[in-house]
Amino acid sequence: MNKNLFHLLMVDDDDKIRELVKQYLEENNFLVTTARDAIDAKQKLKIIKFDLLIFDIMMPGESGLSLTKETKKNISTPIILLTAKGETRDRIKGLELGADDYLGKPFEPKELLLRIKNILNKTKEIALPEEIYIGKTLINLKKMNIKINNEIKKINPQEKKILEKMLSSPGKVFSRDNIGKLINISKERTIDVIITRLRQKIELHPKNPKYLQTIRGSGYVLWIE
Repeated sequence: MNKNLFHLLMVDDDDKIRELVKQYLEENNFLVTTARDAIDAKQKLKIIKFDLLIFDIMMPGESGLSLTKETKKNISTPIILLTAKGETRDRIKGLELGADDYLGKPFEPKELLLRIKNILNKTKEIALPEEIYIGKTLINLKKMNIKINNEIKKINPQEKKILEKMLSSPGKVFSRDNIGKLINISKERTIDVIITRLRQKIELHPKNPKYLQTIRGSGYVLWIE
């Protein structure tokens, strides 16, 4: 198995569609696992880390919408929903639940391929250098310290994980839930304290932050000049 291939999960109760999509995507250098329904998909999600998920909305038993809602509570893996043509309500609901895109049935496999590539290009993390400047603040991830105004401040493993994630996606808003899952903390107040402490190490004026900012009602974002 080539570990460099993106691994996708295709969930659809239609055997022909599953196999058609699987064959086409594998011909285009993706690794594809399939599932016939939500129960099958959940079992595979427990043991395999996927790069992208494709859920059909209309399936016997649990729907793709319900599966999307449950999946997004646990992981941030991007999801594409397959919807019936004209089902605007399902599409809107899917996006509200955290789906990243949707595609109406019937569809051309090439269009699905283009949507997959578009999402993966947006979500893949950039390789981080050992040292990164945020304004005049120098962050050294390997040494786990931050240099500001000729003062060196240490960062702990939790702070390093948060920085690595936010530096990989500058300008992206991370919810408290996103950050909590990253560092295995569920209490929002504790997450706020950690971000405040990190802000004090990065910002020249922590009470009026320029880079690590709070987005009210949404979470936190890191800007890089």
